[in-house]
Amino acid sequence: MTTIRFLSYAAALLFAIAVGAHAQTTVKRTAFKTDTVDFGAGGTVTITGAPIGSIRIEGWDKSLIEASAEVTLEAPTEADLAILAEVNGFVFEPTFNHLRITSVGAFDKSYLKRTKKKVPKNLVGLPFRIDYTIKVPRFCDLNVTGGAGDFTVSGVDGNMRINFVSGNAKMLLTGGAIQAIFGTGIVDVTIPSRSWRGRFADIQLTNGTMNVSLPPGLNAEFDAAILRSGVIVNGFAELKPRNRNDVFTDRLIAGRAGIGGIPLKFTVGEGNLNIASVGKAEM
Repeated sequence: MTTIRFLSYAAALLFAIAVGAHAQTTVKRTAFKTDTVDFGAGGTVTITGAPIGSIRIEGWDKSLIEASAEVTLEAPTEADLAILAEVNGFVFEPTFNHLRITSVGAFDKSYLKRTKKKVPKNLVGLPFRIDYTIKVPRFCDLNVTGGAGDFTVSGVDGNMRINFVSGNAKMLLTGGAIQAIFGTGIVDVTIPSRSWRGRFADIQLTNGTMNVSLPPGLNAEFDAAILRSGVIVNGFAELKPRNRNDVFTDRLIAGRAGIGGIPLKFTVGEGNLNIASVGKAEM
């Protein structure tokens, strides 16, 4: 997903929150939706979350994608809820070797135009959220965009591109290549085994705390940086400077674990970055 599209999505999030804050809501409803589609290993799954809501992704050994969503709506009346229930949710858009899971609703004017669904202006921007649990084939690529909400991924071995505006994140890295950008929150990154099949990881956090857990015996080129304010706390004794004259600081680490190899890069704009061994308490 392009940067321009992601920024437009973030703007839609802010609009939804701002308008929703002024709306009078008295009725609340939670609905559940599940959809599945056959999908072989090696394909790409693109997920666009709701402006507010969590996304949990789990890899499994089935040639199948299963998406379950908990949709929470608020409106002044039951009649208004019925209108919103018809438009707020998600759609599957499968093509050859690619599946798009897209959140839709009253916040998305282009969707309303395409489907010719009319929503009263007073209902546009009312508070709602969609919380996803999505199971995908273990070997697939992911492209995920989220708004305000938590993010979790585990058991996926493929190329991953992640963009989230805010919320806490947990990433258990099985393999593949990972490029992730988070706005604000707490980001936990774990490489559980020295034998993980990763090609590279580049994970960035604008504001908050990042906790990185590494396995003993890891071989990797390791870079960590604080860009503006905050500190790095290094509790992984196997990290050594790449060059003899380099010195680790509380703002910058250019190191190597084991014999090097896989590039790992972690960046925090403002906040702290804690590095520890797998299984040890976070600092």
